[in-house]
Amino acid sequence: MGWREAVNQATGPGINLGITTGEWLKLLAANGFRIPPRFWPRTAFTTAISLVNTAWWATIESFKYSTTARQEVPAPIFILGHWRSGTTHLHNLMSIDERFAYPRFDQVMIPSTFVTGQWVLWAFSSLLLPRDRMGVDVVKMSPDVPWEEEFALNILTQMSPYAAWSFPHRVEHYERYITFRGVPQHEIDEWKAAFVWFLKKLTLKLQRPLIMKSPPHTGRIKLILEMFPDAKFVHIHRNPFTVYQSTKHLQLKSWEYCALQTPDEASVHGQVIRQYRLMMDAFFEERSLIPAGRFYEVSFAELEKDPLCLLERVYQNLSLPDFSVVKPKIESYCQSLSNYKKNKHIDMPAAVRDEVSTAWRRSFEEWNYPLTPG
Repeated sequence: MGWREAVNQATGPGINLGITTGEWLKLLAANGFRIPPRFWPRTAFTTAISLVNTAWWATIESFKYSTTARQEVPAPIFILGHWRSGTTHLHNLMSIDERFAYPRFDQVMIPSTFVTGQWVLWAFSSLLLPRDRMGVDVVKMSPDVPWEEEFALNILTQMSPYAAWSFPHRVEHYERYITFRGVPQHEIDEWKAAFVWFLKKLTLKLQRPLIMKSPPHTGRIKLILEMFPDAKFVHIHRNPFTVYQSTKHLQLKSWEYCALQTPDEASVHGQVIRQYRLMMDAFFEERSLIPAGRFYEVSFAELEKDPLCLLERVYQNLSLPDFSVVKPKIESYCQSLSNYKKNKHIDMPAAVRDEVSTAWRRSFEEWNYPLTPG
């Protein structure tokens, strides 16, 4: 482990880095302040940073962007797909097009203060960020990479499955926010208001249509259309066996860097099985709500085999601007990834394979994936 990774493990600031003190105390109280001593350094670090965030927002940022409420948000593009299905790769490719904008890491991690404080986080992150995604894979990490707005929503509202990365003892409470089904209406309204506010703020700063990517949105199509009725969607799917193994790895690594409670690692299997069903059942039910011409579906295998051809089809089917304008830049970026190495996973036990193929059968049948790993 390098020194960057060691610092990140010790402080664990990532998931709550940009939270304000009031929201931080509310999150701690909701979890009964039950934090074992081994996690007190992480808690103390986040508490200290929260004081800075609160002061910065109260004295600088709120005045700088007092006109946010009047900002219109052009029709966003949402990349949908379960965790580890290729959403990051697709997001990185589409974000090359400078006719669009995207949320950056150093924006989503301090959503309340990124307009005036982004340069501080950029400098801090440049020094301390690991070179890749904390052992999840070898995708490049830097302050300016495209990132998930779900991190901003977690910080602003704590209504996110990502809150369970810090508080794994309440994972089933936080996973409700994958779909928001069964969640009280006042919480839904609060979450939607925070989401619209954040996108207005991004638009006010960037002045271009946004390309967004957060896997939990895959189970929130109805809510997204209520906020952004003109939104467009790209959904990417991948072999469910690969998704299972990679998502399990993601969850374990997330706890390693973010947990403030001791997780039960034996529960990961059931969590991955359950959350996939929650997300994908909602997706299959709600995708028909998207008007014709504003939804396109691709596979990770297609993206891996011929990204230029696939992206051209995405642009055509969603009536996006002329693809030929950005094609040379995307081609150059793809060439730079020629040495990228995917994670390798051990073979799945037969019992796990059978459970995955049974629990997720709809996905196997929908996209013609074989019921035996290969």
